[in-house]
Amino acid sequence: MLAAALASGCHVVLEGPPGTGKSTLLRAVAGAAGLGVKLVEGNAELTPARLVGHHDPALVLSAGYTPDTFVDGPLLTAVREGSLLYIEELNRVPEETLNVLVGVLAEGEIHVPRLGRVPAGEQFRLIAAMNPFDAVGTARVSQAISDRMCRIAIGYQDAAHEREIVHRLTGADDERAVELARRSREHPQVRMGASVRGAIDLVKIERELARLRTSNDATFEDAAIAALSGRLHLEEGCEKTPEEIVRELIAGLGKAIAPP
Repeated sequence: MLAAALASGCHVVLEGPPGTGKSTLLRAVAGAAGLGVKLVEGNAELTPARLVGHHDPALVLSAGYTPDTFVDGPLLTAVREGSLLYIEELNRVPEETLNVLVGVLAEGEIHVPRLGRVPAGEQFRLIAAMNPFDAVGTARVSQAISDRMCRIAIGYQDAAHEREIVHRLTGADDERAVELARRSREHPQVRMGASVRGAIDLVKIERELARLRTSNDATFEDAAIAALSGRLHLEEGCEKTPEEIVRELIAGLGKAIAPP
């Protein structure tokens, strides 16, 4: 879907929770198509000048406002080169900064004060990513932006694919770690659980604990608490701690899933 959208000239927002492979997907598709990627971290500090670019004050004093005194930002660089502009956490970007994108999305060009019109390269595309489930520090993306972008929703992988991901990155086929991370997303008192990244870290930490300790007592539990507890976002009013939730989830695994 992403490859088809890019080939057809569409701009795309990838929407899904953390750890679902949005950035990995984009880099794989861009690499296969031979396209460059300019990465922008979306946050409240991303001003229009940081996104578009600015005139260098020192050069302006000596030469005035000329094209040679302008320092391109990631947006203008992607526009000139005809590459992909990837904005992470789109819904954390201030509205005044997002408004800069409207012209280039609608007309395929951008007008910069004291610089003039800059047409976008043929392969220029805006790809954005955002987590719709995170309400802290986020804002609603305006209709002017969303109406000019296609949306691809990306969910968590199934259990088999998550085990394959963990195996590729750790060399271990640990069904317990994957199942524990998956169950954290289904707990009734957890608003957002751990992604496959939690399972990966769990496997790595457990392996090192087993190497460092003379006894394997509680190795899996200790590793799970370290890897998963900080990734759990509990529901408002939940009286349990993240550590208690992790222990509860481990107890729920029982003996049905044996250690690797």
